Amino acid sequence: MSCTDLTLSTELLCEVFGSPKNLRKVNMKALILAAGDGGRFGNLTRDKPKSLIKLLGLSLIERVIFTAKQAGINEFVITVGYLGDKIKANLGDGEKFGVKIDYIENEEWQEGNGISVLKAKGLLKENFILLMSDHIFDYRILKELVDYGLRSSIVLAVDRREPLLEEVKVLEKKGKIVDIGIEIEESNCIDTGIFLCSPKIFSHIEETVEEGKTELADCIAKAAKDRDADVFDITQIDSYVSGMKKAIKLWWVDIDTKKDLRKAEQILCKNLIKPTDGLISRLFNRPISLRISKLLLKFRINPNSISFISFIIGVLSAFFFCIGNYLSIVIGGLLAQFSSIFDGCDGEIARLKFQQSNYGGWFDAVLDRYADALIIFGMTYGYWSLHNDILIWVIGFIALVGSFMSSYTADKYDAIYIKKGKTRGFRVRIGRDTRLFLLMIGALAGQIFYTLMVIGILTNFESIRRFVLLRNE
Repeated sequence: MSCTDLTLSTELLCEVFGSPKNLRKVNMKALILAAGDGGRFGNLTRDKPKSLIKLLGLSLIERVIFTAKQAGINEFVITVGYLGDKIKANLGDGEKFGVKIDYIENEEWQEGNGISVLKAKGLLKENFILLMSDHIFDYRILKELVDYGLRSSIVLAVDRREPLLEEVKVLEKKGKIVDIGIEIEESNCIDTGIFLCSPKIFSHIEETVEEGKTELADCIAKAAKDRDADVFDITQIDSYVSGMKKAIKLWWVDIDTKKDLRKAEQILCKNLIKPTDGLISRLFNRPISLRISKLLLKFRINPNSISFISFIIGVLSAFFFCIGNYLSIVIGGLLAQFSSIFDGCDGEIARLKFQQSNYGGWFDAVLDRYADALIIFGMTYGYWSLHNDILIWVIGFIALVGSFMSSYTADKYDAIYIKKGKTRGFRVRIGRDTRLFLLMIGALAGQIFYTLMVIGILTNFESIRRFVLLRNE
């Protein structure tokens, strides 16, 4: 599902990127606030609520639901207000997402968001997660917050970065919230909009509403005065990948404007770059495949269909190589490279739309191997048909074996070194992206014989190198 080999087992990819199909379930509900009108988006929210604005193929609230599902949460309560019927029609009862969704109407949606939380009092009798429908974030923030547990009635995930003008600032001391609000003078972190709460939060909200204050931040400030509100610092999270402790940088975005939407898109695309991406993939293939993926996200096309299209492009490449003349060789080389680029789109779309699966990764890997074999055969046959040099079959066989062994050894090699956090060497790895790029260069130069020879030498040498390194490990 990438421009390179099937370098990571699906299990390890789930640990690195997260998969909605391979994570635990948490016996806890999530309350999502989706009652506001998103007035700062102008025409975009004239006929739909902000939570239904699309971001790379999914609405904002769909992204929140899928992200929470990655963290193990499968039951949701959504507070709706402005054009709430459209949210209900879009999400339904949650069956199509593999979750359960209940709704609560907030007819006072023009009031502060504390009212939206209070409306859920009757449905939330146990500890719950509180999320905003316009905050997207790394699922590991929520996963670690759930594991952190409740020490007070409210635990707020906070970020230590410098606050922007309209962000909710937080002053914390020794893990306790001292003050919170947009206009507080002293602060040392900011509110991410991700909470772990006990039902006692409703008592704090009721008290602040009686005082004429309806914002959630007012409720948190009230709880802080009672020393009943803690912080969870997301900048101090360490990730345990296959038992190895490693510091990680987690992201989140509060989407209030079109500028925030573009920022979120950039972050999501940046996170599609895998630690096993080779040099060609990182510098050349990935920037192009991301642009293609953005276009494909506008259509209802699934990742497996993209894998098959990439395979067909590889078959066409092999066909043109079989013809053997220079023009057809050039076309074959260009098609092979485009197949390599397009092959990155299936994984990108799968991760952007939360459609990763064991079968999808296996399906893509099998088609890649068939495509590689056909392309090398096409090059070998095309050269032999014109030059009648039987040696090309030997060279082609060596290149074919090397390509297959390079892909096979990469799976174990990459898994072990990712677990150890050793990713620097992947920038110069001899992966599928490099092999097909070399094929294109060789085709443009009209040097099929020497191209196959180089690929055969490099791929077999790389497999032996990995074998030796793994033996030492």
